[in-house]
Amino acid sequence: MIAAAAASTHRSDLAGVSMRSVGSELGVEGMSLYHHVSSKDALLDALAEWAIAKIDLPPTDAPWREAMETRARSARAVFVAHPWSIAMIESRPAPSAALLTHHDRVLGWLFAAGFTAPLATLAFSTVDAFVYGFALSETNLPFPPSPGAEAEFAATVSPDPGAYPNLSRSLTELLGSGDYTYPSEFDNGLTLILDAIQAQLDATRDA
Repeated sequence: MIAAAAASTHRSDLAGVSMRSVGSELGVEGMSLYHHVSSKDALLDALAEWAIAKIDLPPTDAPWREAMETRARSARAVFVAHPWSIAMIESRPAPSAALLTHHDRVLGWLFAAGFTAPLATLAFSTVDAFVYGFALSETNLPFPPSPGAEAEFAATVSPDPGAYPNLSRSLTELLGSGDYTYPSEFDNGLTLILDAIQAQLDATRDA
């Protein structure tokens, strides 16, 4: 049933999810779903739990950086595949056991590596802000993801170098090689963030 609810969001959005729409996916009357969930809110809670469970979580003893990289890449993949989950996972009024377990695991990696609570919170929130924000941008690009899509879009925009010299230079240098893609920026950005977090961790150890 939850998979049917997820499928329903791809045809509309979260606002369009209802007992009737999920019932239609399953080929049953919407009212029959109340035998399985008590309300639409309960259905949305289950959807959020379904999404969070799809994000890979390395074991508790994984090195912090490796674990954060794996989780970040997996979360991005889930968000791109299910864009509705970007605004869904952290927004439910009553966090699920799956979400609390997820957060506890992430903090566990950081504490085991010697992070203080403030630094662990900063690291967690900074990585998540990047992942959520990148996925949101990626799922709302004005062109479909495909080889050469960025260059084709840039050609349609074609900013005047005289009026927009910096934008023109950026596009020329980025797209000149022919192999640039916006999604490739994810790993580069994640590396920059994790390097900065490592530097902060090293500084606290040296203090």
